[in-house]
Amino acid sequence: TTRLCLRRTTSFIDTNCSNLSDATEESHYKRERGALCPMAPLPKYDLAVDELKHSLSWFNLSTTPSSSASSSNKNNSNNKPKSSNDNNMTDNKPAAESSTANKGTAKRDALRSNEHQVQAMWDETGAFESNPDPSRESFMVTFPYPYSNGHLHIGHAFSLTKAVFRAQYERHQGKNVLFPFAFHCTGMPIQAAANKLKTEISSFGCPPKFPEDDPEVRAKMEAEMKAAAEDKAKKQAAKGDKAKGGKTKLVQKTGTGIVRQWNILKKMVPEDEIPAFQDALHWLSYFPPIGVDHLKDFGAGIDWRRAFITTFVNPYYDAFIRWQFEVLREKNKVLFGKRNNVYSLVDGQVCADHDRSEGEGVGPQEYVLIKLKVLPPDHGQARHAKMETLLKTAGDKPVYMVPATLRPETMYGQTNCFVLPEGEYGAYTIDATNEIFVMSARAARGLSCQVLSGNDYFTKEFGKIECLETFTGDELLGLPLKAPLATYEKVYTLPLLTISMSKGTGVVTSVPSDAPDDYVSLKALQDKPDFRAKYDIT
Repeated sequence: TTRLCLRRTTSFIDTNCSNLSDATEESHYKRERGALCPMAPLPKYDLAVDELKHSLSWFNLSTTPSSSASSSNKNNSNNKPKSSNDNNMTDNKPAAESSTANKGTAKRDALRSNEHQVQAMWDETGAFESNPDPSRESFMVTFPYPYSNGHLHIGHAFSLTKAVFRAQYERHQGKNVLFPFAFHCTGMPIQAAANKLKTEISSFGCPPKFPEDDPEVRAKMEAEMKAAAEDKAKKQAAKGDKAKGGKTKLVQKTGTGIVRQWNILKKMVPEDEIPAFQDALHWLSYFPPIGVDHLKDFGAGIDWRRAFITTFVNPYYDAFIRWQFEVLREKNKVLFGKRNNVYSLVDGQVCADHDRSEGEGVGPQEYVLIKLKVLPPDHGQARHAKMETLLKTAGDKPVYMVPATLRPETMYGQTNCFVLPEGEYGAYTIDATNEIFVMSARAARGLSCQVLSGNDYFTKEFGKIECLETFTGDELLGLPLKAPLATYEKVYTLPLLTISMSKGTGVVTSVPSDAPDDYVSLKALQDKPDFRAKYDIT
């Protein structure tokens, strides 16, 4: 950090070093490896020699800052340009504390004072503004747009130094350097954050009173989330999946899964201004200007006449993006159509990898649904009353159990169908085929967003599906089914305790000849009378 400050001071200030003391001058040249870097035509600044001596001696181990230099720094501190982003450690402290804190920060304060004076001069003279100049070689530097859903952080600063150093090096070579900048505001993170804040305020008030504000409730919630994360990690380890971590991005960043959007903003924004962030467009006008101030304070050397934000709010950038797509379409490089994606019903658009607070790396999984037709119950069990009623009211509409499989070629060997006894299922209307599917609510919601063929969806209205009846898995046990292409004319639903309702449809077809797990599960039912009796299976 100290080396950076020196180079920024000596590189941008055209000062005659002969005015300095011998010791300081010698140190100055050594720091620049024998000579000053070649200077591009830049404005000359008349910085106080005492202050420059002081800042240079700060890096010279053989020279100790004199008391007069410290005194000079204190006397000139009032001339420092005021900035809303000046992180002076003495701000908001009582006078007694401030005087104590300043005893160890005089050198730092001197450097900061120099920086602010020079940065003000850069702004006044347009030191980094680049205009076309045929007489000089051109050089352009760009930096990936930082996402503008908060303040810039140390990661941005670390990466930015490479661009800043290269730009200034090329300026020293006499080149006409262009360094523009932009803030990325496109995509779902800002919209999702605004939606979360809106939900929190509507649910918990403004300012919100969260349940976890009670220490006992918080401890219980954190314990439950920790247990769930450990359970998930154990299951992944059992499957041999060592590549995936058991923590979401939020847990990795915060150490806890209890993260509220209000509390995130409270670290960056005055609390009375937070409600305005329910509007996604407010983020676009709030954080980019702060980013500009921070980058100026960082001494980034950017031509701020050429700065912008993305999204349709900026008509120039919007026109630029539209032009790209129109050109690509004219060349048949992009086509209009549909493909399977992870989709957010809440936000009404595709939810890409980096737009999610969790589930990064998850993509669409294609399954084949096998339609096992539900036959009239033939065992006279009371738990089948709902299904009997549904079959009567359905009329000509067939009712199917629809297990999802990745291996449809094995359906010839079906012996039964598995459901989770404690699982929750529903009978849903499939408008496109005039049928009724029995599956989990999660699977039904996903099916309602998919195309059957062409532009025809499985349901009349995208994202909405009618539920005719709900069942527990136990109410589906023992139902007779007609399995397509199977050897057996009739198969039955049986219990399986390892079904995950968050995968597939919650209904699992059983092919013991091709799946060892299916064989073991069916064999357990055959060999354990007590297990069969528990679920009234004969």
